[in-house]
Amino acid sequence: MLARVRSATISGVEAATVFVEVDVTPGLPSFTTVGLPDSTVRESRDRVRAAIRNVGLEFPVDRITVNLAPADLRKEGAAFDLPVALGILCATGLVKPDRLDRCLVMGELSLDGSVRAVRGVLPVALHARRQGFGPLLVPADNAAEASVVSGIEAIAVGTLHDAVEYLNGEREIAPSHATGARRVRPGEGDGLDFADVRGHAHAKRGLEIAAAGAHNVLMIGPPGTGKTMLARRVASILPPLSLEEAIEVSTVWSVAGLLTPGQGLLASRPFRSPHHTASEAGLIGGGGVPHPGEISLAHHGVLFLDELPEFSTRVLEALRQPLEDACVVVSRASGTAAFPARFQLVAAANPCRRGCPSLPTCACSPPERARYLGRLSRPLLDRIDLHLEIPTLPTAELMGGNAGEISAAIRDRVLAARARQMARFAGTATYANSRMNGRQTRRFCALPPEAARLLGLAVTRLGLSARAHDRLLRVARTIADLAGADAIATEHVAEAIQYRSLDRAR
Repeated sequence: MLARVRSATISGVEAATVFVEVDVTPGLPSFTTVGLPDSTVRESRDRVRAAIRNVGLEFPVDRITVNLAPADLRKEGAAFDLPVALGILCATGLVKPDRLDRCLVMGELSLDGSVRAVRGVLPVALHARRQGFGPLLVPADNAAEASVVSGIEAIAVGTLHDAVEYLNGEREIAPSHATGARRVRPGEGDGLDFADVRGHAHAKRGLEIAAAGAHNVLMIGPPGTGKTMLARRVASILPPLSLEEAIEVSTVWSVAGLLTPGQGLLASRPFRSPHHTASEAGLIGGGGVPHPGEISLAHHGVLFLDELPEFSTRVLEALRQPLEDACVVVSRASGTAAFPARFQLVAAANPCRRGCPSLPTCACSPPERARYLGRLSRPLLDRIDLHLEIPTLPTAELMGGNAGEISAAIRDRVLAARARQMARFAGTATYANSRMNGRQTRRFCALPPEAARLLGLAVTRLGLSARAHDRLLRVARTIADLAGADAIATEHVAEAIQYRSLDRAR
């Protein structure tokens, strides 16, 4: 007898429908899976056989053929265990097809018949809503993840026996629902606050500008001056995630399998800090079957790259396109996948290879210092809007003095500046000053004559490229927004020029 169960697979961060066709016919006992399955899918036959028997149901001693259609789409992961098992039970008459024909099923089976969590449930739920599918049968640990998508009935099953009873109408399982508060809730964070940082008023001002306009920033200073401490607090002054942003971020994390069991949506903006030995595939994304990298896991959040010159040149140059386009397309022989990568880059670097404490006592020669920071190419630096110098704090300032301004006060100014930008870019895809295109830059960053002369002098003296020129204008626009000014003034341009220290050094 033939049975068909609807399931799904993940390609990039999008889901695609897969029909699990099961044919059970008399013959020598065998279990064959076709339709471009990977090794995990092929191994499902042993898990399915043991799970069916261990929940007290009969496994057919016949010829079993499982086809995963469409056959030209590669399938990976253990999420097909549950649909394969239900397909076999339906083909042998142990499961009624009425409800099963309307469901979309996914889940991994343990040998005892329990249903384990799988990755990618959130994009599958979004896909099911777009396609108008019926109930979504998912593992109990994935129910919170699936239920955040309105318009979808997420049926949580803990065991294969639960699924059989539900599909046969012997047991009713109420759909999981997420309330509005459960979908998006304020992030509790980890207690990091700018009030903990002594001194560094110039750096804090630069990071406030970066947060207000979603600008990329590079901090340069000796070891132990607080670069990492500052970077880890940037997320505390960023605007909270909107519902749409939370769904986008959680979708990427769901595909990567990073959502914890029972978790719905991410509550706060992600902060990712990969080690400088990270590979190109680990940072950008890739693999035999493309998977999201760190830049996609930092989508709508912060990507912190400490010891930036220590990253390999190939990895650093691979960052250029995602920084510009806010997405990355990974092409492999097995297929092409697009991953979102709208992150804010916060990087840190020592001024020299040895990490000497200060310039007067630095043991490195000027050519050595130049070669070290010279690992950062000019095209990459052009895409970093602010260069902040982080000096060593005087002992008196480090040991005494008042606490710094709290993150909540800084965030209020950032939110006010972002509100001005939202009004300015209403009806467009632009969400912050850093993402303005050329036409918007010319329209919204017009300069008075004196400011234009100052900018022209800076471009000539510093040898700025056209890209760096436009980014400097956008930083000036953000500074004006923080000041509540409708037009860019000379002092806004002057302050923006101060944040190009690496250009002055070249």
